[in-house]
Amino acid sequence: MSSEQLTAATPDTTVDTRPSVSRPDALSPAELADARQHQPLRGLIGLAFVVPVTVLLSIGAGGAFDSLALLGPIITFALPIMAMIAFWWENWPGALFPRPWSGLYDTAIVVVGGVLLTVLGQLVVNGGDLIGVFAPGPAHPGLYPAAVPLAGGIFTIVLQLTLVCERWPLGGLGRIPSGLAAVVLCWALGLIAWLVAVRSHAVESENYGAWFTSIGGWQMLCYVALRGWPFARIDRKWLRLLLGNVVVIACGWGSYLLVADVLNWPGVRITATAGTAIGCILLVTMLFEAWPATRVAPKPAPGRTIAVLVEVILAALLVWSLPMLAQTLGVPQPREWSWTTHVTLNALSTAVILHVAVWRRWPVRTRPVE
Repeated sequence: MSSEQLTAATPDTTVDTRPSVSRPDALSPAELADARQHQPLRGLIGLAFVVPVTVLLSIGAGGAFDSLALLGPIITFALPIMAMIAFWWENWPGALFPRPWSGLYDTAIVVVGGVLLTVLGQLVVNGGDLIGVFAPGPAHPGLYPAAVPLAGGIFTIVLQLTLVCERWPLGGLGRIPSGLAAVVLCWALGLIAWLVAVRSHAVESENYGAWFTSIGGWQMLCYVALRGWPFARIDRKWLRLLLGNVVVIACGWGSYLLVADVLNWPGVRITATAGTAIGCILLVTMLFEAWPATRVAPKPAPGRTIAVLVEVILAALLVWSLPMLAQTLGVPQPREWSWTTHVTLNALSTAVILHVAVWRRWPVRTRPVE
């Protein structure tokens, strides 16, 4: 049945063990051949959606810095809703409708859910001042920068539960309840961690955010760029999940300590670098389906190596160029790294996930679902 046709009114309430984005065999031989045939053209057409959305979210709210201060927190709080729809609900309820209506319905849920969670974040950080959410100023404190580490930590926990824990133990609840339960659980865990670490002044807010973003970079590397390697082939689930969690958290913590203590990078620069890596991994692996690696090295190991190298080079270019662009656009010097994070981790990542996982690459026609 074509993906353009209306799906049955009763949704499939089951959920696969692993999200499609991180399955080791995410592409069947037919789908892999389809990707090789249509990439990079399909990815380049997708850029016609991704680039304008990224630019709009980066500078569209009155300039670069105003977009960072106003849209940055809202987008970050909306990311768990987007992850729920894309990786837990797997495009439900949009899957009940033909394109482009499916994308419109799911995007509306992301926007509404993100605003509600942003209001909740404002309540936690600044009290019930709604004006500060939509028109921050001296009399009405906004969510930037105080609430961004809270939102980022929650999203990182969502990814840890989704990718590293393979949706265990909530996956057994069914597609819809498990996604809702995941957002609630991760919000509770993220809020507790933030209250204990940041609100108590035990950890500086910037360092707290940098630590979580470093873990997020390793989540994306191991479970999106490398499709769960080297853990995916471990048959015993308890061992696979244990090793995955230990290694990802240890690598995130270790890389944070390395650049913070040895290279003396400030927290905002660490966050910007890891956030840019996340955005580039999503761009190469999701939008371009790991092209050109799938063309020049069809076997998994060399192909993944080439894909990671492309992602590293692209991330390095963006980390080098975006702070200079921020200066050109009038972003205050202390906020240049924060704007870099906003462009890559918020705007670019959101645009890619929306286009590929929510809008299903509309208007590009993809291979029919069998």
